[in-house]
Amino acid sequence: MATIAAETEEDKQGARARVLRLSPSAISYLQATPLFVILGLFFLLPIAMIAVVSFWDYDFAGLYPDFLTMNYTDTLGSWVTWKIYLNTLKFTAIVWALTLVIGFWVAYFLAFHIRKTSTQMILFLVCTVPFMTSNIIRMISWIPVLGRNGLVNSTLIKMGIIPQPIEWLLYSDFAVVLAMVHLYTLFMVTPIFNTLMRIDRSLFEAARDAGASGWQVLWNVVIPLAKPGMAIGTIFVVTLVMADFSTVQVMSGGQSASVALMMKNQMSLLQYPAAAANAVVLLAVVLLMVAAILRVVDIRKEL
Repeated sequence: MATIAAETEEDKQGARARVLRLSPSAISYLQATPLFVILGLFFLLPIAMIAVVSFWDYDFAGLYPDFLTMNYTDTLGSWVTWKIYLNTLKFTAIVWALTLVIGFWVAYFLAFHIRKTSTQMILFLVCTVPFMTSNIIRMISWIPVLGRNGLVNSTLIKMGIIPQPIEWLLYSDFAVVLAMVHLYTLFMVTPIFNTLMRIDRSLFEAARDAGASGWQVLWNVVIPLAKPGMAIGTIFVVTLVMADFSTVQVMSGGQSASVALMMKNQMSLLQYPAAAANAVVLLAVVLLMVAAILRVVDIRKEL
């Protein structure tokens, strides 16, 4: 009887275990559930709220839930808005080109001209030291350098190169681009450096054995293999520049504009639906740009 009872108990436990056993796909979904919850609460829900508010009505007294396309027609139907979008795209294109060139050569130097891994890490950490301070502080630090009586103008005047201070060094589009390049170059250096470090060095030897020159190795071997890192860095730089308003506001002295700065001004005037409509349009533009990048370069091997 005891044996029969034990076997019965084992059968019950086995049946219970079979009931609790989940398929591998169900286990995968359960493991991913916390990530889905976090993305839903802190990413998808805020975007959905912005999209909803973009259709609301508003005045100086408050917001009124509604479904109006007025905010989008005002945004897309104004030549001023189009000019601001073009100005933002201009900043994005210039900053992207400069950060790509600077970032690639810095990463190339660290990856191929520095032999010791310890030295590579030390130099890379040196590049990151300025990023341990606030963006605002690093941006404002250019003002005493580029100002009318700043370091650059004072030095050039003392050397007799210019008779009077150069006005366009500060509070101009040049100052905006310079500050953005300073702020965002590291976001281009890091992914390119990571990609270059993964390249098999035997490919260079094979190319040289085949008679390739240094520039041919660079053009036909290094750059094609570095494209995923360039694409990731491009996504970082493009999204950061498109969303930057403080650099444009401070470094241009209020003489230039960007979409993010326009949204900031709208929110300061309590025009939240109009700012939300601009945010939706800006998000669509950035997503189209990212989709175009991913269409050209496959970055899955770097993820």
